[in-house]
Amino acid sequence: MQLRIATYNLRYDSQPDNITVQQSLEVLPGPLEEPHYLARSGEQPWSTRRMKVAQHLLSENPTIIGFQEALVRQVRDLAQLLGDEWAWVGVGRDDGAEAGEFCPIFYKTTELTLVEKESFWLSHTPFEPSRFPGAGSHRVCEVVRFNAKSSLASSPQAFTLLNTHLDDRSDIQRRLAASLLLIRARYEAYTTGGPVFVTGDFNSAATGYDSGAYQIITGKQRPIPVDPAFAKKYAVPEDALPDFVMQDLKVETPKLRVWGDFATFTGFNRPNDHSVFTRIDFVFGGSNGGWRANAHKVGSSLTDDGILASDHRPVFADVSL
Repeated sequence: MQLRIATYNLRYDSQPDNITVQQSLEVLPGPLEEPHYLARSGEQPWSTRRMKVAQHLLSENPTIIGFQEALVRQVRDLAQLLGDEWAWVGVGRDDGAEAGEFCPIFYKTTELTLVEKESFWLSHTPFEPSRFPGAGSHRVCEVVRFNAKSSLASSPQAFTLLNTHLDDRSDIQRRLAASLLLIRARYEAYTTGGPVFVTGDFNSAATGYDSGAYQIITGKQRPIPVDPAFAKKYAVPEDALPDFVMQDLKVETPKLRVWGDFATFTGFNRPNDHSVFTRIDFVFGGSNGGWRANAHKVGSSLTDDGILASDHRPVFADVSL
């Protein structure tokens, strides 16, 4: 079974308006019209950017997408633009319903069957909507179990995906979050016996002063203590997967099959301005295996008419189960 897993921080709808999806579709230029470049750069309204996001994703043909920063309007717009073969799961991080940003997981119903879903928060009280002390925002993680449909397999192939967005202000929150994610991913690997993937914006680079979350989830630093109730609920025997970590799929992909830009965060800066460029968006695979990394690509955020679709670039990872 071949999967293309994507992670994409959309940039939240910071310039809301009343323009409908249908109205945006109606003003798209004709296919033979020459693109008209914008006179100014930087962030555009979501009603403009959403068309570029959808076009890019449809052209890349992913199987499953973990989004970040999506307000409820953005989730609904994407559901409309991507089409009927897509479904999604997720909750607003502020109340567990529709308030605040989502980390929704979109998936192709033609290729995947939803088995189970749940949410937890990256805080000291992970079983309820909550914010870590000193963090800039509530932070949520979506956990989904799927069966992958394949005509070549005698039975459905099960896997789990966790999608999240770590805090932009608090390094200790990011370290706690990585520790929670590692516990939850190991539990999935043990109880399901199948592959486990983590997608998200970690706000933590792979190296440097703010790399703690990346270092913890990849096993280079020890996790920090988490909520005892969470640790108990998702405990596994000590001798079960004792060295379990999450592996960076970009590292695990053959070098010849690694494409695209290096940086995933651009801050709406133009390609020739690297002042804030960094790699903080990742796709990880559990070290228990069951997958093979075939290709890795960082997509472009700049379209041919000069519109930056987001302040992050999407990441696409091709895997075999």
